[in-house]
Amino acid sequence: MNSFNLVLYASAYLLAAVPFGFILAKVFAGVDVRKEGSGNIGATNVLRVLKDKAPHLAKKLTIATFALDASKGAIVVLIAMTLGAEPAVLWTIAVLSVMGHCFSVFLGFEGGKGVATGFGVLLVLVPIPAAIAMIVWFIAGKVLKISSLSSLIGLMVLLIVSYVLPNANIEAIQAHSPIWIIAFIIFYKHIPNIIRLIYKEEAKVV
Repeated sequence: MNSFNLVLYASAYLLAAVPFGFILAKVFAGVDVRKEGSGNIGATNVLRVLKDKAPHLAKKLTIATFALDASKGAIVVLIAMTLGAEPAVLWTIAVLSVMGHCFSVFLGFEGGKGVATGFGVLLVLVPIPAAIAMIVWFIAGKVLKISSLSSLIGLMVLLIVSYVLPNANIEAIQAHSPIWIIAFIIFYKHIPNIIRLIYKEEAKVV
């Protein structure tokens, strides 16, 4: 492993670890989303909390949170691509980005659920499966009104489609393991949601 790759790996983790949802809600609305709603720093909880605490900012900060969380993973992958990094390096960056968001060093290794950041890196590396999953996630969200369930449905669709459609970045490493690792992290972070879903206690986003 050379120093160039180490810089990319460290950059991927540290940039993804920046908790934009927490920062935006704290700076612009004076609200600590970690202490409100589900306690999550992602876009869904930002929306849920700010609809009550600062409704005039809710949609704007939610969109900004999702965009920044998605971009912070994708940007390092894109930079690495531009610099000619190998596919194995790109996938490592993708995994580290999701880990950075979900287990942020800036929040005591707590963090978000990884959906937006995972979507960001996968949209770069497997664009068609990621886009299909995003469409399914959006439709499921509109119909079911349950963000966690919609995210998990989208995740399952992405896994399935990634096997069906050929992709150069998967073929180059001859393995789906990085996608499965990302999926596992996101699934793991959703375990409390899954338990609430089982007991029909999961809140809807309205």
